[in-house]
Amino acid sequence: MWPLDPSQKVVLRFAVSCRVLTLVLQALFNAIIPDHHAEAFSPPRLARSGSVDQLVEGLLSGLSHWDAEHFLFIAEHGYALYGALLFCLSPANVFLAAGYSEALFALLTFSAMGQLERGRSWTSGLLFTLATGVRSNGLVNVGFLVYSQCQGFFSSLTVLSPLRPLLKLMGSVFLSVLALGLPFALFQYYAYMQFCLPGSAHPIPKPLLQLAVDKGYRIAEGNEPPWCSWQLPLIYSYIQDIYWNIGFLRYYQLKQVPNFLLAAPVAILVVWATWTYVTTHPWLCLTLGMRRSKKSETIEKPDPGFLSPRVFVYLVHAAALLLFGGLCMHVQVLTRFLGSSTPIVYWFPAHLLQDQEPLLRSLETVPWKPPAGDSLTGQKVPRNSIMGLLYNWKTCTLVTQCILGYFLTYWLLGLLLHCNFLPWT
Repeated sequence: MWPLDPSQKVVLRFAVSCRVLTLVLQALFNAIIPDHHAEAFSPPRLARSGSVDQLVEGLLSGLSHWDAEHFLFIAEHGYALYGALLFCLSPANVFLAAGYSEALFALLTFSAMGQLERGRSWTSGLLFTLATGVRSNGLVNVGFLVYSQCQGFFSSLTVLSPLRPLLKLMGSVFLSVLALGLPFALFQYYAYMQFCLPGSAHPIPKPLLQLAVDKGYRIAEGNEPPWCSWQLPLIYSYIQDIYWNIGFLRYYQLKQVPNFLLAAPVAILVVWATWTYVTTHPWLCLTLGMRRSKKSETIEKPDPGFLSPRVFVYLVHAAALLLFGGLCMHVQVLTRFLGSSTPIVYWFPAHLLQDQEPLLRSLETVPWKPPAGDSLTGQKVPRNSIMGLLYNWKTCTLVTQCILGYFLTYWLLGLLLHCNFLPWT
């Protein structure tokens, strides 16, 4: 394994500890609390389980509820050190541990962002493409590639020969859109083959056919669904409209107020982050991050961390996801939707902690005694400052208590409720 610096070791240890605790608690909650009898998808088991299967199911079955049942069924058949530490306590924790697509999507998306920051656009494009194959909202990530290409275009643009950079920009944008759109298009084509072309569907076992009859599910060999005759046959749009009732402002009903309250903390974080950044860098935002100063001759020292000009595109991405999710989706999924798609959810709380928590500065470094034979005597290395804040909870500022309280509450509640078929985000 490649060598890790001290701060990376802290994150790795904390991540492993949180994930182990997640697995232990979900097993405990699932064992001691009876499952809620939810009207959720629960397919019949087609074969007897072996002893190992029964052991795994007994230990991890709390993570196979709700949408995880769908994903497992499909699988069977067919910025800162503080930001990284906060990700370990993600409010979307249970969905990053269960059989959902959020964990793989977050891995691919955040890895792609990191590769793009290092100038490895081809590797980044590949990872973004794979992320789109995992979740369709990965299509929005094409904006990162296009923005990076536009920055390259403006930096290399000359008055004498603008045509060549322009053609290069148009070609790279076309390839980016094509690459990220390909997985989505292939899935739509696969669905069309299964549901719209007779004789192309896979055979369905009788117990599953009976389940479809009992639940009123549509099967591939049944009557041709309406979307097959659309000019642009997209199964995803049809399912969202008919089965999930997803559409502009459709969720704005009085009975959904609890779900809006559930999504409020992450929405407030993104809105607060956007307001902080825009009011700090109004000219940068007006020029879409292409210029830092209204006076081009003024040389500014870039702001560090969250207020860096390089964060602009990430903030636009997070704001766009929030706007779309808040207006057109089931709002309670915003926590995992944003928590697995944008680092702003972790960077901005880290910025607030660093900016407004005096105690954090005394916890950032501690004396370290190196192993025997190491000559780096007296070196200081970071320790897990988040745990330090938790140990000193009563002396923390109100902002810190709200941030950590939110992360820990959702981290724990998600395990408690999700593992017992109780409604969660």
